[in-house]
Amino acid sequence: MEPRKLSIVIPAYNEGATIHHILNKIGEVTLPQDMTRELIIVNDCSSDDTVEAVERYMSENPDSGIVLYSHEVNKGKGAALHTGIAKATGDFVLIQDADLEYDPQEYPDLLKPLLMDVADVVYGSRFMGGNPHRILFFWHTIGNKFLTLASNMFTNLNLTDMETCYKVFRREIIQGLRLKENRFGFEPEVTAKISRIPKMRIYEIGISYYGRTYEEGKKIGWRDGFRALYCILKYNLWSKRS
Repeated sequence: MEPRKLSIVIPAYNEGATIHHILNKIGEVTLPQDMTRELIIVNDCSSDDTVEAVERYMSENPDSGIVLYSHEVNKGKGAALHTGIAKATGDFVLIQDADLEYDPQEYPDLLKPLLMDVADVVYGSRFMGGNPHRILFFWHTIGNKFLTLASNMFTNLNLTDMETCYKVFRREIIQGLRLKENRFGFEPEVTAKISRIPKMRIYEIGISYYGRTYEEGKKIGWRDGFRALYCILKYNLWSKRS
């Protein structure tokens, strides 16, 4: 039996100065069961040198398994994820931000329920477990928990962190969804649509969180929170068949 493959999808926007750090961290990860990997980076029309930084890294690390795609216009994080998911060829698809807020060393923990064949989707929760969490914004935490609660009320799931970046899917499941949200509505949309698939097995794993300040490059804001709430209503009430 051939080793299974993990597709790591990385949306990137203006991460040229730091993207090599996360790529180094991914390269240091030992995947379980001799799994192979592919890194799918989708540059969302960055205005800095993100493309040059990734190409330079690929040249210096020819065995890194990186494939680079670029949008000709800025479409948003969700659109970058759509592109990367569509291009994935692995058995499992993992979402990874280009910043350093999440720790790739936790890939084996996220993959364990999938490899044990007890899960079809795994969410990495920043609000459970005893791993390190950087202390930052009170109202962001309240907002995340409120959005998770609102999502749970409609999906009948008991997630603790719907808005988490770290999500891992069996490839055929995530590629089988018709995803539409181009920006930060990806999380509530994918959660709503996953919850409606019969007999879907969803697990959560506690993860670390090394959050960034806005000065350090954090991009999400209060408007994105309102969009997420709108998407919870849209994909659970108004557009169930979308």
